[in-house]
Amino acid sequence: MRIPSHLSIRDKHQLKMTPMIDIVFLLLIFFVCTSSFQPIEMLLPTRLLLSGTTVEVPNIKPELRDLERLEVDILLNSGRLAWEINSRQVQGLAQLRLLLQQAWELDSGLPVTLHAQGDVPLGDVIDVYDLCRSLGFSRVEFTAMQSD
Repeated sequence: MRIPSHLSIRDKHQLKMTPMIDIVFLLLIFFVCTSSFQPIEMLLPTRLLLSGTTVEVPNIKPELRDLERLEVDILLNSGRLAWEINSRQVQGLAQLRLLLQQAWELDSGLPVTLHAQGDVPLGDVIDVYDLCRSLGFSRVEFTAMQSD
């Protein structure tokens, strides 16, 4: 079979660049329109310091470092109300308030779980719940513990 004289072999195998350039521009427009131009720092909020500035590092209690959640146990020990935060004894309601306040300042989105022993009066549990809510915790959960 003969190849027609007006078509050469070179024309037959030549790539057409115009459609390829059109596709490249369409892909470029697609990715520019769908990308987000927000800086990454906005996704992970951090406090950046300007060069030459210093900040005093707050004294953080060891029980409040690297927390994923706060667990507050409300117990009755020989008829007296007692509290524990993450299995550490708290001396009174004032110290409980102080520790919760410090935890909230570290991470305001931290969830708080209230574990109430079975014989703790409901009013005392609600007092701790109100304390958590007044400090600004938005996620406060309840569980019940079996009394010994």
